Amino acid sequence: MHRSTRTTHLPPGTAHRPRKRFGQHFLEPAWVEKLIRAIGPASDDTFIEIGPGRGALTRPLASRAEHVTAYEIDRDLAAELRTSMPSNVTIVEGDFLDQPPAASLQPLRVAANLPYNAAAPIMFKLVDWSRGGVPISDATLMLQREVADRLVARPGSRDYGVLTILIGHRATVERLLTLPPGAFRPAPKVQSAVVRLTFHPPEPPVRDERGLEALVRGVFTRRRKTLANALRGLTPPRGQRGQTPVASIDLGRRPETLSIAEFARLADALPLLTH
Repeated sequence: MHRSTRTTHLPPGTAHRPRKRFGQHFLEPAWVEKLIRAIGPASDDTFIEIGPGRGALTRPLASRAEHVTAYEIDRDLAAELRTSMPSNVTIVEGDFLDQPPAASLQPLRVAANLPYNAAAPIMFKLVDWSRGGVPISDATLMLQREVADRLVARPGSRDYGVLTILIGHRATVERLLTLPPGAFRPAPKVQSAVVRLTFHPPEPPVRDERGLEALVRGVFTRRRKTLANALRGLTPPRGQRGQTPVASIDLGRRPETLSIAEFARLADALPLLTH
């Protein structure tokens, strides 16, 4: 996500113009209620909202939930939201990617209209928070459709890769809605989708989640090579045995054909140089 630069606060009543550097595309009112129904907020829910923009989603969330903490990178929008939101909304100004883990003992739900250039880093940050003990139960996210396709891809498909595996290891992904460009102002040049990530403990469990991440990222830089070749430089020389199977996995296969469970077995079986 782009870092915030110096801006001048807008005079009261001045319409906020979307800023390209922040990837701002504001959801049209006709689509807000559809998204609220997809989220299904309850009166005892505590929400984190990432990128509230003008507050189109923040207000209906706040009217249905116990509390909303909204992270907004745009200084002007953050200032406007502070003056217009109900008392059960907390506005945090700044880049969500720079924020410390949320401090909460009760389950948190996440809602977000994510900038296309920051969607993957934000999802990985949510996974990191969950791994670190932040009790995130689920996240309903508006994304570029191609990103949603990667999240739900199957092994062997062209969309299957790092995002599929590392998010899928920690969350169940469900596609909820498809949104046309006209659902936003200004209209983006791509279609969007709404997905729900329901977080869970690592499935399957692995000895070292950071090791799994290093393995997956490493081999997918060489996704068109066999595993035996893709692992070169990631494992000590003694761990490279040509096409000899490791953890009952044929190293003649290509990385994109392995399931999440197979990557977990491989990570547990191989000592990585990145450890």
